[in-house]
Amino acid sequence: MRTSTTFCLCPVLVWLCFLQKCYGVSHHVPTSKVPITKNQTKLANGETEVHHRPKRGWIWNQFFVLEEHIGPDAQYVGKLHSNSDKGDGSVRYILSGEGAGSIFIINEVTGDIHATESLDRERKAHYVLHAQAFDRNTEKPLEPKSEFIIKVQDINDNAPKFPDGPFVAAVPEMSQVGTSVYQVTASDADDPTYGNSARVVYSILQGQPYFSIDPKTGVIRTALANMDREAREHYAVVIQAKDMAGSVGGLSGSTTINITLTDVNDNPPKFPQKNYQLYVPESAQVGKPVGKIKANDEDLGVNAAIKYSIINSEGAAMFSIATDRDTREGIISLKKPLNYERKKTYTLHIEGVNTHVEPRFSYLGPFKDTATLKITVGDVDEPPVFSMDYYIMDVYENAHIGTEVGAVTARDPDSKNSPVRYFINLSEHGDKYFNIDMDSGVIKTTQSLDREDMPWHNITVMASEVDNPSLLSHVRVTLQVLDVNDNPPEIKTDEEVVVCESSRPGQVIQTIAAVDKDDFANGQRFSFSLLSGIPVNPNFTLKDNEDNTASIIARRRRFSRLVQELYELPIVVWDGGEPALSGTSTLTLQVCPCQWNGRVQTCQDERGLLSSAGLSTGALIAILLCIVILLVIVVLFITLRRSKKEPLIISEEDVRENVVTYDDEGGGEEDTEAFDIIALRNPAAAEELKFRRDVRPEAARQCGGPVRGCHSPLELDQVNVQKFIKQRLVEADMDTGGPPYDSLQTYAYEGQGSPTGSISSLDSPGTHSEQDYNYLDDWGINGKRKIFSLVYIFYCSIKS
Repeated sequence: MRTSTTFCLCPVLVWLCFLQKCYGVSHHVPTSKVPITKNQTKLANGETEVHHRPKRGWIWNQFFVLEEHIGPDAQYVGKLHSNSDKGDGSVRYILSGEGAGSIFIINEVTGDIHATESLDRERKAHYVLHAQAFDRNTEKPLEPKSEFIIKVQDINDNAPKFPDGPFVAAVPEMSQVGTSVYQVTASDADDPTYGNSARVVYSILQGQPYFSIDPKTGVIRTALANMDREAREHYAVVIQAKDMAGSVGGLSGSTTINITLTDVNDNPPKFPQKNYQLYVPESAQVGKPVGKIKANDEDLGVNAAIKYSIINSEGAAMFSIATDRDTREGIISLKKPLNYERKKTYTLHIEGVNTHVEPRFSYLGPFKDTATLKITVGDVDEPPVFSMDYYIMDVYENAHIGTEVGAVTARDPDSKNSPVRYFINLSEHGDKYFNIDMDSGVIKTTQSLDREDMPWHNITVMASEVDNPSLLSHVRVTLQVLDVNDNPPEIKTDEEVVVCESSRPGQVIQTIAAVDKDDFANGQRFSFSLLSGIPVNPNFTLKDNEDNTASIIARRRRFSRLVQELYELPIVVWDGGEPALSGTSTLTLQVCPCQWNGRVQTCQDERGLLSSAGLSTGALIAILLCIVILLVIVVLFITLRRSKKEPLIISEEDVRENVVTYDDEGGGEEDTEAFDIIALRNPAAAEELKFRRDVRPEAARQCGGPVRGCHSPLELDQVNVQKFIKQRLVEADMDTGGPPYDSLQTYAYEGQGSPTGSISSLDSPGTHSEQDYNYLDDWGINGKRKIFSLVYIFYCSIKS
């Protein structure tokens, strides 16, 4: 291949060299005779340089190199040649670019290019290089740097490949010939534009004659008609892809497609046999399964779904059939109880039909099948059977013990007709009112019955065979106690009968009614009358309203509670029973003062009033005890308060009328809410005018100043204590905005000129809390009286 390429390129290169020699000579025109044109440049010295269109000096074209070269020598690629090369070795060729010096080398003298490595087109399809020619002596470039391309020529070195496999496909069974199943696609890494290296052709290596494939598109189709899934379900089809258009020498690859035939309903259900037999004991429970039957269907899923039914009336009346979805079996159940003595065999015609049928396969026949099931009823020793499902009996109350109420009957349903025994289930009833005859089933009373106490009785009667006592039957028996007239009527008195003092003759005092515990089928009938055999009642009479009520009527005018407060009225009530019974009730009538409209004003004494208020005797006692305890607590509190007051000063000379005691000791110096103590700590602060704490700000504003009253402050330096206090008294008397109660007046000024100084302990320089008042003894009686006078004056000012 390399030799043929070289032979093909050499004539081209020779021809290019010939053209270059013939037409590549440059013609220089004298600059003085050539005018300046757009291809000319005027130099600084006035000369003109002519720019000629450069001609290509390289003698070469695009090069090709075969991939996958495995020869011992380097593969020849081509030759670079400049028209400046005279063949004397004065030109040096240089190669640069992709792979230059490693993959591609050049002979600097001849310009021959060789590939030193085996190339892979699929990895890199071409290389871009640059060629340059230099004068070997002067190292000046003879040709400008030029770019050229070396293409790697493809060979068929890659086989076709399929993507991830094997593949899975499905097609319905019984499909027509040519039905598309799957399409495969293979890829070839070779150059599709060069030769047939990448031209792939598909064929089937395995899978004929069932499937075929299109050699160009790779579409797999069915090739055989009526392929049956039940005969064969899975097919492994091997597909080959070959390049070079399938010719000899081409490369190939293969893959496998697993094709599955999907199911269609092309098989009807079939019973394995036409006749079946089943044994069912007569003791089988209604609604419970007694047997199974199954029809086979070779299809799958919904195509094999079967619905079973009993198509004959005899079997459908006694049995039912349903389909089990998991096992596709027909479950036969009992609809009515079996009786061996009545019917020993049953015949069932059972049909199985596909629920999902495809019309295109209707030619295969009806998709259903039938079978016959013969059921044999087995004889079983059964418990006795009562003649009724339940019994209702009745008996009159107060009947004699041993009265016959009724009878139950049961028999052995088996053919041997074993004797039956009866008894009452006493575990359900603690009170034994009835018993039953073991042989006859007759029920009798064992106690006297009272309808008013228990009108209904429910008992359970059990029956068992003599031969097999373990087999029991139960039946419910309801016994109703009938009523007899054994209770006399009574007057219904829910409220007291009140007679107004202002009653008039003929006035209805109250309407009364009667009650009776007995039950009358046609309704109760009562009649009323006063007790006979006694003198006529002058105060009241009774009127029968003939509607089961009676009215009490006054016979005289005016009743007085002071004369007689209570009256008794005996009344006789008759019922309408057979025989009729009567009862006497004595009513108590109370006389009370009434209002004009007849409403009761008061009818009770003090105890009655308390009782009407809803207070019991215990509640009244508790209230009284609480009141007494509260009074005792108040008395003790007052006594303790009085016992705490003691005289402030006890001496021979009684001056208690001039002493004011205060129990409130105040909050100390930290208490700034009660009064301002700044004046006491600093006597000079008394000269400042301050608001009173108990004066409204509005009143102070009306007076035009911040002090109490409307008088100007006194000059403390010019007035004594007496004048100062009097002035304060006048201001307090004229102050209409002061509080209407006594208050404490605080005066910081104590007077001036006293030889003894201040008597206050607040400004004392000593640290002891107790002051030495012995110096007061030097004052004598007059001095002490003077002090008490000052205290009294201060107290009077406070009181004012």
